[in-house]
Amino acid sequence: MDIVNMKTTLALSMATLLISSSAFAADFSATKDKLETALAADIRTDKEVARDRNRKPVRTLEFFGFRDDMKVVELMPGGGWYTKLLAPVVADKGQYYMAIGTSRASKAVAGQAGFDKVKVTAEEAKIYRPEGSKFYALEADGLGVSDMDMVLTFRNYHNFSESGRAVMNKMAFDALKSGGVYAVVDHTRRHMQATDNENRRRFDPVLAIKEIQAAGFKFVDMTDLHYKPDDELRYEVGRKSVTGNSDRWTLKFVKP
Repeated sequence: MDIVNMKTTLALSMATLLISSSAFAADFSATKDKLETALAADIRTDKEVARDRNRKPVRTLEFFGFRDDMKVVELMPGGGWYTKLLAPVVADKGQYYMAIGTSRASKAVAGQAGFDKVKVTAEEAKIYRPEGSKFYALEADGLGVSDMDMVLTFRNYHNFSESGRAVMNKMAFDALKSGGVYAVVDHTRRHMQATDNENRRRFDPVLAIKEIQAAGFKFVDMTDLHYKPDDELRYEVGRKSVTGNSDRWTLKFVKP
């Protein structure tokens, strides 16, 4: 290839990249507007709003590729912090499901405007802690849905035993369509560190990648959005010196 053709090819490649990047940004703009509206909604408590700066929900969901026309499942939604953002954004064009340990989140949004389309699935799933264990077991046949665009779970992976994590990963894999995203966030533990009372609610990201890949997923990307250089990874995440400032890994997988 001569120098003129090489420059032409490079210019065309750069133009294509710029167009693709612009299209991606524009594609997220409508979703971002809806997220900003959800962030300002009256349903959110002052304590929830105070966590926005630390959790960076808009940038986190943009990283995962979240869009307002998706069918999404949130696993173990806790008190509904992310439920109050995800559900209203997809209410018109998509569908929000919550699954496993949903009682608190369900109560938090029950009867609230904009949350009438929220659906609960996998209600038969059983979570329990075997006698003598520090971690939960999970028994479930599946999430009860299929062809999902995204399955998300925030700071829950560490709660389960190895077998429980395997069940959760399989449920996510089976529920997603080909190309669907599995989005996982949790507190960081040092690589290969044995479990003790200080790190029980942390998880090794390398092990998480290994386990989730073993379930059939392809590892796509990670981000340092929730990297905290002053978290020494030494103390329990509930300690006053750590809580709200824990280092967290944020991993994106896709179903082939």
